[in-house]
Amino acid sequence: MLDRVWGIARSLVIYHGQPTKHRRMRRLYSEFLGPGDLGFDIGAHVGSRVRAWRKLGARVIAVEPQPDCLRVLRLFFGRDKGVTLVPSAVGEQSGRASLALSTTNPTVSSMSREWMDSVAADRSFQSVRWDRSVEVEVVTLDELVKRYGEPAFCKIDVEGFETQVLAGLSRPVRALSVEYVPSAHDASMATLDMVDKLGAAAGGYRYNYSLAETARWVSDEWLDMPGLLALLERLRPSGRSGDVYARLP
Repeated sequence: MLDRVWGIARSLVIYHGQPTKHRRMRRLYSEFLGPGDLGFDIGAHVGSRVRAWRKLGARVIAVEPQPDCLRVLRLFFGRDKGVTLVPSAVGEQSGRASLALSTTNPTVSSMSREWMDSVAADRSFQSVRWDRSVEVEVVTLDELVKRYGEPAFCKIDVEGFETQVLAGLSRPVRALSVEYVPSAHDASMATLDMVDKLGAAAGGYRYNYSLAETARWVSDEWLDMPGLLALLERLRPSGRSGDVYARLP
């Protein structure tokens, strides 16, 4: 029990305890979301994006399967009519699945065994242990769009399960983000390939990149896919993860 309390407390300090970072986050997301817009936060964790998006006036669908994180989300946003909490994971098809939990590092809980095996060799993950699991409900992005409407922005941060999440989306959304982890490079490339194919039906996405939790653009201009891949290849030796952002023209 103490380990679980420590894990959530650690996340709260990292994701809610830095006001400067939240100001940068609001500036970054203001390029995608404004008053009345709808945002999907897939893998909401303890709600740092929910908080930033609500400050921008956006309505938020916060999707999170971890029971301890859901308790925090209900505490922070349970009475906010602009936030809908969905206690589920997202995948290729609806049903039930097993979620591997990291008690002391809940931010890296995952439904992808392949991803966990890949990052386990990374020095920054050496202290991580996936020490328990829980069965969770799974919904698809198409189901969420049908239920709540099409989002102006969709953040997908699900620790290696991004390809399965995208497989449950049949049409491109206006803008989205997915995580890039250098130690899980092949899985990240498969995800970016799916994003690029998804956007092709609507004129193609343009891309930018932000190193983890910096809320700053790495590139001064939005890139095509070859330009993005060249950028990621230059940054890859640093081993720092981040988020790829995609938006339609």
